[in-house]
Amino acid sequence: MNRTLIIMVKEPRAGRVKTRLGRDIGLTASAWWFRHAVRRLLRKLSDPRWDVVLAVAPDGAVNSRCFPAQYERLPQGPGNLGDRMARMMRAAPPGPVCVIGADIPSITPAAIWRAFRALGGHDAVFGPSDDGGYWLVGVHNAAHAPAGLFAGVRWSSANALADSMASLRGARIALVDELVDVDTAEDLGRI
Repeated sequence: MNRTLIIMVKEPRAGRVKTRLGRDIGLTASAWWFRHAVRRLLRKLSDPRWDVVLAVAPDGAVNSRCFPAQYERLPQGPGNLGDRMARMMRAAPPGPVCVIGADIPSITPAAIWRAFRALGGHDAVFGPSDDGGYWLVGVHNAAHAPAGLFAGVRWSSANALADSMASLRGARIALVDELVDVDTAEDLGRI
């Protein structure tokens, strides 16, 4: 069975990535941080138990040399975060698929593996963050990702996790590790 881990990445250009963090530490510094966070994350999460796919924004950066060549890359396409994540899930081969951001320094292969294992008995899985959002979302089978997935979600708010779970009415949902994603300088201080 194919397991796919999709990592949502942006080309690390000042003013285009981690802009909330950039307001705190400067746009160049936040782009530098993100570039190195992505490299560390990819080294850490390369694992034979799953295939890693990079979902790249903007679409024109899909061939950027910022990202290691050994990973499959797909353009995220248009729309809000939910539109883009759902599109990436549906593009994955049949089997369990998890989607994460690239701004979770404390992530480990063990945390990813717990999420994939949870999909053995659940329709969906979330890795919550302490701000009301989440660092991971997964579905049991990419080929059957629900049509209404992420409908009505208030992104970048304390309601993102609750809204996303509500979009999966009737689904068996598991929660795994709570981790911190980096959006601000305060978040950097907590990791």
